[in-house]
Amino acid sequence: MEEENGLSNSRVVRDLSEELIGIIEGAKSIGEFRLTQRKESQTLGRRLRLWLPLLEELRDLDAHFPEICISCLHKLKKSFILAKKLLKTCQAGSKIYLVLEADAMVTRFNTVYDKLSQATDGFPYEEIGISEEVKEQLELMCMQLKRAKQSKDTQDMELTMDMRAVLSYDNDRIAECKSIEKLANRLSLNTLEDLRIETVAIRKLVKERRGQNAEGTQNIIDLLDRFKRFAGIEQVNVLEDPVPCNRTLQKSTSIAIPFEFLCPITLEIMRDPVIVATGQTYERANIQQWLDSDRRCCPKTGLPLAHTALAPNVALHNLIQQWCQTNNYQIPKKSPPPPPKKAHSEKVVTLIQNLTSSQLQVQRKAVTKIRMISRESPENRVLIAEKGGIPPLVHLLSYPDSKIQEHAVTALLNLSIDEKIKKQVSEQAPIPAIIEILQYGTIGAKENSAAALFSLSMLDENKTLIGASNGIPPLIALLAEGTIRGRKDAATALFNLTISQSNKAKAIEAGAIKPLVSILDNKGLDMVDEALSVLLLLAEHPDGRKELGQLSFIETLVKFMREGTPKNKECAASVLLKLCENNNNNLVVALQYGVYEHVSELSQNGSKRGKKKAVAMLQLMSKSGQIPSYNNVR
Repeated sequence: MEEENGLSNSRVVRDLSEELIGIIEGAKSIGEFRLTQRKESQTLGRRLRLWLPLLEELRDLDAHFPEICISCLHKLKKSFILAKKLLKTCQAGSKIYLVLEADAMVTRFNTVYDKLSQATDGFPYEEIGISEEVKEQLELMCMQLKRAKQSKDTQDMELTMDMRAVLSYDNDRIAECKSIEKLANRLSLNTLEDLRIETVAIRKLVKERRGQNAEGTQNIIDLLDRFKRFAGIEQVNVLEDPVPCNRTLQKSTSIAIPFEFLCPITLEIMRDPVIVATGQTYERANIQQWLDSDRRCCPKTGLPLAHTALAPNVALHNLIQQWCQTNNYQIPKKSPPPPPKKAHSEKVVTLIQNLTSSQLQVQRKAVTKIRMISRESPENRVLIAEKGGIPPLVHLLSYPDSKIQEHAVTALLNLSIDEKIKKQVSEQAPIPAIIEILQYGTIGAKENSAAALFSLSMLDENKTLIGASNGIPPLIALLAEGTIRGRKDAATALFNLTISQSNKAKAIEAGAIKPLVSILDNKGLDMVDEALSVLLLLAEHPDGRKELGQLSFIETLVKFMREGTPKNKECAASVLLKLCENNNNNLVVALQYGVYEHVSELSQNGSKRGKKKAVAMLQLMSKSGQIPSYNNVR
C-alpha cells in the first residue's frame, strides 16, 4: 500500500511540476509589457524562471514525496497563476487603468510576492534529495521574496500625477492641451488602433469588476473619452456601443487633428477661430463664454487682456477647412451647452454657516461642497461672495486639517477668477496663509496655492505683498521639486510676480535661475517656453544678467534658436538679446556658437515677435562691428 501511495505521489508531483513549468513557459511568451510597471513585470518574470531548475529536478526525480511537498506545489501553482494573470494585465490591460490605479498595482505585486514566499515555507529540500546548488538558489530567492515590497517607480508616479491632473481639468482650470498630447504620446494612445485596443481592454476591466469601484471605473472611462476627443474621434458609449473600427471612423484618414486646430479651452476642433488681445486663438463661443463670466485674462497665458474685442482668424479658419476637405473630415455638430447649475441661496447660506461648525466632519463636508459649486458657474461664485462665504474660507486656510486647507484654498482660487470677487478675497488678507499652505500643504494644496497666488497677483498691490511675505521661495521650491502641474503653476505665478522689479531681485536671491535653467534640459516637462519667459524677466535685472551670462547658458539659448519650436526660438532670441544688449562679451560668445545663421533665419521666417527680436539682434551685431552693416546683410 505504501509503495502504491509513493507511486501515486510521484505521479502527482511529476504532473504538478510539468504544469508549473508550462505556466512559466507561458509567462515567458507574454509580449512586451506596458510602459508602466515594465521594470517590476520583468523582475517578476525573471523570478518565476528561477523555479525552473527545482521543477525540472522534481519532474525527473524518482523518489517518495511527502504530503508537505505536494501541498507546497499546490500553493505554488495558485501563486504562479496569480503571477501570470498579473503579467498579462501589465502586457495587455488598460493603459489608463495601469497608470491611474498604480497603487492598486503595487498591492497586486506585493500580494504575489507574499504568496510565492508562503508557498516555499517548509519545502522539504533535503528529504526528497534536491541538489545543494538548486536548494541554495531557491533559498536565496525566498529571502529576496520576503524582503520584496514593490514601490512605485518615479516615472510611474509622474505619469499617475499627470493623469490625475488631466482628470481634474474643468472649465475653471483650463485644460492644457500639451499635457494631454504628451500623455497620449507617452502611453501610445493617439492612433485609431491604439484607442480601439484600449477600449476593448477597458470593457474587459468593467466586466471583471462587476460594478465594484464604480467611481474609479468612471474616471477611467472619462479619461478614455478625453484621449478620443483629442485624437478627433467622436465619443461613443464605452460600455454599450460597438468598438470603433476603421470603417466607422473613415471620415478622417488622419486620426490626429493638427494641434493648432484645437481650441485650448475645450480641446475640440475650431469652427469659428478668433484672436484675443494676447494673440492667442480660441473658438468664438468658448472664449465668449469665458469673457461673459467676468474674466479679463487670457485662458492659456494668464496674461491680462488689454481689450475684449475678438478678431476672426481667417487664415486659420481657411487652413482648418482645407484640412477637413483633404482628409474627408466632418466637424461634429456641437449641441448648445446646458445652462450652468445655480445653487439655491438657502443651501449656500447653510453651507457657509457650517464652515464655522465645531464638528470636523460638518466643516469638511461644507467646504468640499462650496469648492464644487464655486467652479460650476459665475452665478454661484457671486452668491457665495454675497452671502459672506469669503471670510470663513480664509479663516479655514489656517485650520489644522490638510484636506480642509486644500478645499478652502481651491474654493478661493475658483472665486478669485472673477475680477470683482478677486478684490473681495484680497481684502480678507489670505496671502500669508496661502503661502504657508504652499510650504507645508499636500501636493494638491501646494499646486492650487500656487495657482491662487497667480490669480491674486493680477492685482498689482498683491505682487508686492506676496514678495514681501516671502512667497517667492516656496514657489521656487515647487518649481524645482513639484509635479509637472505643480511646476507649471509655480512658473506661471513666478512670471506674474517678477514683472515687479523688487520681486526680480527676491527671485534671483532665492535661487530661481538654477531650477529654471534645469527645466530647459528636461524634455519630459515640456516647459521651455514658460522657463524662458521667466528668465527673460529676470534678465532685466543686473544680478540676473550676471548669473545668466554663463557660456553654457548662452550655448543653450543658441541651441533652442537652432532646434526649437517657433515659440522656443522667439523666447530664446528675446533672452539672448537682453543679455547681449548689456554685455558685448555675451554677443561674441553667441557668435562663436553660430548664432548669426539662426538669427538671420529667424528674421526671415520667424513669428512676428521672433522676427522683431532677430532684427534687433542683427542691428546690435552690426552696431558692435561684429558683422557688416545690417542693411547689406539683408
